[in-house]
Amino acid sequence: MTTQRDGHGELRARLHEAAGAYEPNRERILARIERGMVEQERPGGHRATRPALWGWARIVSATAAVAGMLAVGGYAVASAVKGDPPQPQTVAVSSPPVESPDATSRPPAPPEPTPGQGGGGGRDEPEPSGSPSRPVPATPSASAPDLLPAVDDTEDGPLWSDGSVDPHSNDFWAQSNVTFKTSEPLTALTVQLKIAQTGGVSSAGAWRSLPEGDFTFTAEAGDGFLVYTWVLKEGRTVSEGEWVFAGQYDHDRGGRDAKDDSYVVSGTADGRQAVVGGDFAAHDADDGDS
Repeated sequence: MTTQRDGHGELRARLHEAAGAYEPNRERILARIERGMVEQERPGGHRATRPALWGWARIVSATAAVAGMLAVGGYAVASAVKGDPPQPQTVAVSSPPVESPDATSRPPAPPEPTPGQGGGGGRDEPEPSGSPSRPVPATPSASAPDLLPAVDDTEDGPLWSDGSVDPHSNDFWAQSNVTFKTSEPLTALTVQLKIAQTGGVSSAGAWRSLPEGDFTFTAEAGDGFLVYTWVLKEGRTVSEGEWVFAGQYDHDRGGRDAKDDSYVVSGTADGRQAVVGGDFAAHDADDGDS
């Protein structure tokens, strides 16, 4: 389209220049008219026998023809210079990209879980072998398990336990670790962690070092506590060893006092139930050695 417009513009410019440079030669036109009149007046010639009226008719016709040519030429030049009006053009514009609604509606990922330090005789806790559980809203539910009675005994039969606040906790977020050991396989197990509502406490996730699919997990808020509960599914077992269950939560800015937090671990080994529990205070170095 651009090449065709340039060609039309060049043609119009040349015609305009030719029309401006053209000047009719009046003297040549008048000379031709006089020459025609003289030929009409010569005696003895074929042209002299024609009536004078015909001679004047030729002169007038020639003059009119010249004038007509000038008029037509000027009209052609004017038309070329004026040019055709530009044709309307349309430009295809692609639709703006639609942002996917999921781009801004996804919740932030929970903090990476970190294994806490147990209080039993300074022993290091094993690295958790399971992946963190997804955050569960801390809202009351009709299917929430019952609260277990408080226990203040860290040893019972094959079980030993300890509670601690993870050292990676900060002014806005914390993780409470429940560590227990069993010297015998367990055919039933319930781990319950109670976090006191000290201000702004809300669930931020949970994890355990045993397979996630072996447990039913709930996080419930009520009666001044945020309660995490893991229940071993029927037909699953827990082998002897040391295991960690952790609850993560947000809280109001500043240091948080965990003195009112507690936990309970109830397990069944060889048909006998054992229950341990306690708080999140530091224990003596001799705990867990027996």
